[in-house]
Amino acid sequence: MGKIIAFVNQKGGVGKTTSSINLAASLGLLGKKTLLVDLDPQGNATTGVGINKSDIEASTYELLVGKADVKDVVIKTKFKNLYIMPASINLAGAYVELAEKARSDHHFVAQLQLKKHLRKISEIFDYIIIDCPPSLEVITTNALAAANSVIIPVQCEFFALEGIMQLLNSIKFAQKKLNPELDIEGVLLTMLDSRANLGLEVVEDVRSYFKEKVYDTIIPRLVRLAEAPSYGKPIHAYDPKSRGTEAYLNLAKEVIERNGK
Repeated sequence: MGKIIAFVNQKGGVGKTTSSINLAASLGLLGKKTLLVDLDPQGNATTGVGINKSDIEASTYELLVGKADVKDVVIKTKFKNLYIMPASINLAGAYVELAEKARSDHHFVAQLQLKKHLRKISEIFDYIIIDCPPSLEVITTNALAAANSVIIPVQCEFFALEGIMQLLNSIKFAQKKLNPELDIEGVLLTMLDSRANLGLEVVEDVRSYFKEKVYDTIIPRLVRLAEAPSYGKPIHAYDPKSRGTEAYLNLAKEVIERNGK
């Protein structure tokens, strides 16, 4: 059974999609068959692994609203052991359709759509990485219902922990109502500028708050990491010798070690 991990933070700009792409790709590079699920209507994880949105026949939108079967949505990327369930702009419409279902008598049915589909294919993959939108609405709730655990990316900048309590409350809600097995996989520190004292102070604050849940690996702020998605490549394919490549491979090794596989 593959481990399903959702990247969740309602704040934008914390390196969530970059980390989803590069952790998934790095797990693939280390020999783990990995599926990246793009649940963000912007579809940046999709284009970030070289998929042209105009070529997509079925996306996570069709999956969530019951217009496609999971086998029709999974696409093999050109990167080792990496597959994707792509997103299109249509996914924005799923907010409305699923929210309407959530207000009906089938309140929890709307929030279990992704879980229903991923359960069919979880044995095919070693890891399933879900890139969530920067919100805590019904699409993210679908991810929390489907996932075994969450990774919380936290940017090494001022107000880093702002909104974390709201996120933790959403995770507790999902545990209570939808997914009692849901756990915090880890907390990932991102965008560290080691020249700035503030960033190092944030590292201390986050480690003090989350203790052993914080990964040893810290993702640095790098121009090359920011550039890679615009070329449709994970960092290891865009710049194999980059510090970003090393960081995400180290993160993937930590994830594998923590999961014992």
